[in-house]
Amino acid sequence: MDKIIKDNILSIPVWDQNIEITKIDGGLTNQNFLVTDNINKYFVRVGEDIPEHLVSRSNELNASIAAASLLIAPKVIYHNKNIQVIEFLKSKTLNDQDVREKINDIILLIKKVHKEIPKKLNGQSIIFWVFHVIRHYANFLEKKESKYKNMLSDLLEKSLKLEEKSSPYDIVFGHNDLLPANFLDDGQRLWLVDWEYAGYNTPLFDLGGLASNNNFSNDEEIFLLENYFDHKIDSDLLNKYNCLKSASLLRETMWSMVSEITSDIDFDYSEYTENNLKKFEESLKNI
Repeated sequence: MDKIIKDNILSIPVWDQNIEITKIDGGLTNQNFLVTDNINKYFVRVGEDIPEHLVSRSNELNASIAAASLLIAPKVIYHNKNIQVIEFLKSKTLNDQDVREKINDIILLIKKVHKEIPKKLNGQSIIFWVFHVIRHYANFLEKKESKYKNMLSDLLEKSLKLEEKSSPYDIVFGHNDLLPANFLDDGQRLWLVDWEYAGYNTPLFDLGGLASNNNFSNDEEIFLLENYFDHKIDSDLLNKYNCLKSASLLRETMWSMVSEITSDIDFDYSEYTENNLKKFEESLKNI
């Protein structure tokens, strides 16, 4: 463990005497630790702002606190600029099959995120606009002479078409990163964690991201949409949804392209880029 990180964790003024720190693997944009003192266990997130990914820790913190007040996310016990100490939940991290099996509860949870968090949100917030993110990533990759540089013009053209076809938009407060590992099940309820990309967005981005990240079938996607909107969907809504689903896949692809340049985490970003690019191209067949 990095000595600076260890010293920063040791200096946090909430521990009951001596603590044990255990590294938790898996974070791609932050480092996670389990901290145990004489009384409790705590989940600790350590991470700085990441300008290339438009990650602001203050925005993440605001969203986390608002979500916790609604029992959507675990409680934030302590925070400073780069660290959050979060209530530890004895829970299971979901996989994609779990997400599909628990879809009714997850739809209710997503609705609560979209509609209730704005009522509890304090301070400055952001809009997470996927098409802006894509343009931002393209500019970054261009400047850094990415190996994908020759692809950018084509990807931006496809993104623009998706943006035009999916308007106009309803706006809600989105989580914007609905990977299966961001859902926890404590046996009583579901929780949603990791609010790095939270911000105002169209609900179709979260729904499309949920489906693509969790390998929904066509029937499962229709079920998701009809139960989120509480009515049968028409071709116009389905077309907009497919556009935002494709945009979410393109954003994930370009996130990985950027991470190939910037990240020092031991993860095969090249393979992740290739897999998501294939999924993106496949998704365009439904537009």
